[in-house]
Amino acid sequence: MSYQVIARKWRPKTFDEVIGQPAVTRTLRNALTSGRVAQAFVFAGPRGVGKTTTARILARALNCVNGPTPDPCGKCDACVEIAEGRDMDVHEMDAATHTQVENLREVILSGLSVRPARNRFKVFIIDEVHQLSGHSFNALLKSIEEPPPHVVFMMATTELEKIPETVRSRSQVYELRTISTAAIAGQLRTIVDAEGIAVPAAALLLIARDADGSMRDAQSKLDQVIAFTGQTITLEDVSTVLGLVGRDLLLDALDAVANEDAAAAFDLSGRAVELGYDLRLVCRELSRVVRDVLVLSVDPGRIQDPEIAGEGERDRLKALAGRFSREDLLRAFDLLTKAEGDIKTAAQPRYHLEMALLRWIYLRKLTPIEDLIAGTGRVPSSAAAPSKPPAAPPRSEPAAQRPAVPPAAPVPPRRAQDASPASAVSNMAPVSAGSNKMPASGGPNLAPTAGGPNMAPAVVGSNMAPASAGALKDALLAEIRKTKLVFYSTVVAQAQKIDVAAGKVTFTFSANQNALRSMFEQNRSWLESVAEKLAGRKIVVDSTQAGAEPAPGAGDSGRPGDGQSAAGGGQANKTDRKTALKEQALADAGVKALLEVFPAEIRDVEEM
Repeated sequence: MSYQVIARKWRPKTFDEVIGQPAVTRTLRNALTSGRVAQAFVFAGPRGVGKTTTARILARALNCVNGPTPDPCGKCDACVEIAEGRDMDVHEMDAATHTQVENLREVILSGLSVRPARNRFKVFIIDEVHQLSGHSFNALLKSIEEPPPHVVFMMATTELEKIPETVRSRSQVYELRTISTAAIAGQLRTIVDAEGIAVPAAALLLIARDADGSMRDAQSKLDQVIAFTGQTITLEDVSTVLGLVGRDLLLDALDAVANEDAAAAFDLSGRAVELGYDLRLVCRELSRVVRDVLVLSVDPGRIQDPEIAGEGERDRLKALAGRFSREDLLRAFDLLTKAEGDIKTAAQPRYHLEMALLRWIYLRKLTPIEDLIAGTGRVPSSAAAPSKPPAAPPRSEPAAQRPAVPPAAPVPPRRAQDASPASAVSNMAPVSAGSNKMPASGGPNLAPTAGGPNMAPAVVGSNMAPASAGALKDALLAEIRKTKLVFYSTVVAQAQKIDVAAGKVTFTFSANQNALRSMFEQNRSWLESVAEKLAGRKIVVDSTQAGAEPAPGAGDSGRPGDGQSAAGGGQANKTDRKTALKEQALADAGVKALLEVFPAEIRDVEEM
């Protein structure tokens, strides 16, 4: 007998031999046992998962000499001939070849009324049924719905959605799923042991992964490797014959990224090119490894799952899972997926792979904006422990009132330790009576700017001790900053001065800070409760606004007069409108927050 490929030699002959489809096989076995066999079946699913094989086993079960039975004997004439594809009562039709309605009438419809020559049922197996034309489906409808009692239709397809709903509604539809990597590797182990071939588990797992859920693909690839190597197969042989990327190279790439070793990343790209790998496949397999590491990061118990890690890879994958955050892995997956698409049309695919690995290295250095605002983000080691504490940064005032700063005097950056609420009280010094400085712990927006026109020293009332007054104000500011950082940055820190006198704390806002004062009043009851808790007695928290100078041109009607021309009045009104828009923008809470975080200045506004 001529040589049979593994996929045909090891094709299942009973329901028990079908791998990875327990729901389908159990349902069919129960239907045969109870005698509830439908007149038409549709088996749908990806390639190589057992659709046509299941149809043939069902045909044998219906026509076995002991049948209908869920366990055909495999020895009677019907079982043997159906397995070999030469039974006269079981007709297999390739719909891709016999597409037209004339072919359908000739092969199927013309012989429906003829009883089977020997078997119990006449079975029509239509493979790739979705290839039939619309007219062919219409001609088949009535026969599928009400066939003769001795006829059973079985249809197999990889694209279920292309079969008309009218056909599906007249049939029992069974959807076969892709087979797990572990199940494929287990079946391959059974085959190589029976064939007397020595193969390591890692090599079988590599073939099973590349099969992508298809048993037939895995068996065909194994046959190809055996033809190359003979009776002994190594992991390198599988990689060489099938062009697959070895997991060692992929794990080395993850190590290089974790170590932030750009030179190693370039070297690994060169190794992939020298080994002749398809770089799109390298990106795809890197994405798979990143997904496996992410799964282990979420659920470390999956380390024993062969689909996640082979026996020799578990220690490395477990170590890598501890070196990457989940955010790093999610960003890496998106990056590698995009790189795979870019390589498809790239003139120099190697460059895209190298740049993708470098981007991955630098993406790991990103710090969330929330950490930066809260002051808990990562800082360079040179800035983590300064030898001498720098002076308190100047207060950030609204652009309309901020004094001009010469270009040569840059604004000092906010230090990470200044932004930590926990260090607010420890860095504060009590304010003494008559002091002309505010505590550095008040943050950048509360430290007075030299020469600032709207700044005034903190005033301490005579009925309160200087030390206790300063400590109360410092503790109150620290508590506000710790509890409501955004409210502190956008409202409290914008106050022109803070007075503590006779059991009362007064926050003074400028004349154009109406919105800020309104937001302050909404939180005044909470502020009083905080102050009372800190002082141990009733403290009144109040707010005032400094007197505003009349806007230029206020009160005039815009008519020319008093030495002012019509053109001059129009220009003044335009300037007043610009000033009002700028003040409105500066009073907005969101704008205040941005100015607090970023050293920017609003120079012009425009009404949209």
